[in-house]
Amino acid sequence: MNDILRDRLIRKLDTLPEERVYQIFDFIDFLESKYAQRGASQTSNPLKRFAEGMEDTLRAGKMSAGVIGGTMNIMNKAVGAINDVAAAGKSVASEIIGVATGGPAEPKPPEVTPPDIPRGGPHELGSQLPKPPGDEHK
Repeated sequence: MNDILRDRLIRKLDTLPEERVYQIFDFIDFLESKYAQRGASQTSNPLKRFAEGMEDTLRAGKMSAGVIGGTMNIMNKAVGAINDVAAAGKSVASEIIGVATGGPAEPKPPEVTPPDIPRGGPHELGSQLPKPPGDEHK
């Protein structure tokens, strides 16, 4: 799907109440079951799969759209926090491996060279500039 179409769909969905968005979601599921390739929309992230499964269970239990939306907001925050913890753990593990193998504990920042000072600017020509009228004695 191109970006323009995706943005257009999101704009239209943003104007609808949550109940209608879930109806559209059901219709998309129907179309996907009928026309899409198998497994095309499956996410590889197990936490997201869990959250989607919970959402489907709530919808099957005839929960209101507000309850489902609130639950999914909490689930999204939990998934984000768990992903952040996992990323921090990977970072610590890679630093430990770097120290254990004798590599640098932290990557060295790239050297920054100061920019060249432009030549011939007013800072160098200040004494050669003509003085304004009335400033001859300074």
